[in-house]
Amino acid sequence: MPTSMIQQIRAAVAHLDPEEVRRAANRPVTLGLVADSGPSLAGMEDFLLPSGMSREKRTEVQQLVYRPGDAGSPAEFDVELYEQGLACPESAFTFYANDPARTVRDVLDRRPEIAVPLARAFPPFRKPAVEDIIGKISRENAFFTILTALPNVMPSVLELPWAFGEFVSDTAFLTVNQMRMAFLIAAASDNPVGYSEQKAEIASIVGGAFGWRALARELAGKIPMGGGLIPKGAIAFAGTYVVGLGLERLHRIGYGLTRAERKEAYAAAVERGKGVATLLLEGIRLRRNARAA
Repeated sequence: MPTSMIQQIRAAVAHLDPEEVRRAANRPVTLGLVADSGPSLAGMEDFLLPSGMSREKRTEVQQLVYRPGDAGSPAEFDVELYEQGLACPESAFTFYANDPARTVRDVLDRRPEIAVPLARAFPPFRKPAVEDIIGKISRENAFFTILTALPNVMPSVLELPWAFGEFVSDTAFLTVNQMRMAFLIAAASDNPVGYSEQKAEIASIVGGAFGWRALARELAGKIPMGGGLIPKGAIAFAGTYVVGLGLERLHRIGYGLTRAERKEAYAAAVERGKGVATLLLEGIRLRRNARAA
């Protein structure tokens, strides 16, 4: 990797603090459960606290879950779940016993700001929250790549979904944003967060900063995608997405994607990235036209 690129990545890393991710992940999130019977309440608890949890973790998380009338209940809950069939306030969520994944999706869609601490504490939220993290960071990287490729455009902290506070190259931004994704995925997976704690993951991300671009160029020549901006965005999306898939599997079962799996996943992600990049580019153009009007 060129020395100048290493220096740019180091400069960008200076703006990336894993302690912020740790603080967000360790924020206690309280859940209030409302049902008309003891068995229904027990079913909700069994879903939130599955049998695979360790005794220590279960004891820790049980302190965040409250039934009606429990002593010490907070005045307000971060998430309040109502048994299906009961009148559910607008601020609360229905617990669908026959489709609890729907409940998880509803909570994450309406309360994305607590997705990481929810996932850290409650296993059913983990995989969907990590998938959301991967999709969000992948879109951010596609957005940055498209924006910086537009003529006479310099991205600002107001236009970027997240920035290092100074302008850096595409490779530096994408690489360090993937490090940020690694911190978030580890936090949501209830694993240690930080440079030393995740040194193997960080080394893999930095080492692959150009490797996946070589694969990208190979595939880009085979897949017709139209104008130059769409391929740039699609490649940035796909490269980040595949890194995220590998990290998700690593934290879930202990090992990442094989080389063959990465190549297959990359090809599929490029196709998805084409659509994402097209929508992002259209949004940028609409905003620019509105400013010029």
